[in-house]
Amino acid sequence: MEREGIVYGYARVSAKDQKLRRQIDALTDFPVAEGCIYADKASGKDFERPEYRKLVKRLRPGDVMVVKSIDRLGRNYDEILEQWRILTKVKRAFVVVLDMPLLDTRNDQHGITGVFLADVVLQLLSYVAQLERENIRQRQAEGIAAARARGVRFGRPAIEVPSAYRPIKTAYLSGQITRKEAAEHLGVCPRTFDRWLKRDAEGEVA
Repeated sequence: MEREGIVYGYARVSAKDQKLRRQIDALTDFPVAEGCIYADKASGKDFERPEYRKLVKRLRPGDVMVVKSIDRLGRNYDEILEQWRILTKVKRAFVVVLDMPLLDTRNDQHGITGVFLADVVLQLLSYVAQLERENIRQRQAEGIAAARARGVRFGRPAIEVPSAYRPIKTAYLSGQITRKEAAEHLGVCPRTFDRWLKRDAEGEVA
């Protein structure tokens, strides 16, 4: 007798103070029995989450895994594609994404298998996400270049060279005090004193 698949649910929030209730309500409405819902309070940056790993280990061929939205599964589409392959091809389970009906591998739609259609949709989403990442990087680079052209400086503000720098520098160069003592007199670390000496030699210190 063929085994009847079990319907599981997976929910995730990124922070411990966020609520899982809305996702769990959506999963129970599907319906998923509350005892079959696994939930993590963890980042979506990877799939090393304890409850998710438990659920994947428990899945058997013909079982169904339900999530409310694709970003509850994860936020990195390259990793989502790999997990989708494991769930549908290796574990041979079905996956249902409630907020995106096309991501439902249980049923054929217009003669196209749900697994194939979901794979195509995920590949498209991954491509769009990659384009958006590249666009963000390009906009950031253009913004930084434009800001630099306006004279904006990035990083920590440079420590202002104190008026005592000149006599301390003279004392250091004449061997009256050590490099460490010079830095201590000026209230900076030796590396900062070295930078001032270098900039001074290049004519950048007033």
